[in-house]
Amino acid sequence: MEICLQNIGRRFNREWIFRTINYTFRQDKKYAILGKNGSGKSTLLKVISGCLSPSEGEIIYTLDNQIIAAENYYLHLTLAAPYLELMEEFSLNEVLDFHFKFKKRAQNIDNQDVVSLLGMQKNQHKAIKYFSSGMKQRVKLALAFCTETPILLLDEPTSNLDTEGLQWYLNMVQKFSHNRLTIVCSNQPAEYQFCDAQLNVSQYII
Repeated sequence: MEICLQNIGRRFNREWIFRTINYTFRQDKKYAILGKNGSGKSTLLKVISGCLSPSEGEIIYTLDNQIIAAENYYLHLTLAAPYLELMEEFSLNEVLDFHFKFKKRAQNIDNQDVVSLLGMQKNQHKAIKYFSSGMKQRVKLALAFCTETPILLLDEPTSNLDTEGLQWYLNMVQKFSHNRLTIVCSNQPAEYQFCDAQLNVSQYII
């Protein structure tokens, strides 16, 4: 799986966030998208994921040398980000059931396996709205890690996590990012220490 950015730019109203990004994310590699706060890291990740359209340029997804249509990007990726919302009225088990109706489970993992990875056996029947911000972030990450897709997108993955949560995240990366094109959007070195290459969005600010 490859993602090729060709002269990508994005603006809001008349203000350009970034322009003329040419970059190729290659299969099985791990990348960090870096930049100071407000530089457009999350915006670029949203463009890559198809959540936002580029204001200029083109994104080409290819799988086995076949171009994937834009409307089918979502089939090949999972995204975890602080701004994504969970179903607050659902219990943890219900969130897992709902998610895996649309996505394939990685490594034949079942709900109890995910709950165990989260260490939330006592909370699996509790509504998500009663979870702390750190617990919610772990659930978002677990959903992304435990879904079988060739692309894994992580935006500020340890947001709301403590030191123990950071180690949990790194363990999950080691366990579930093998053979996946992984892109981490961050300005915290601990979050992307395992990455093979870096793309600094600040270089493309107008």
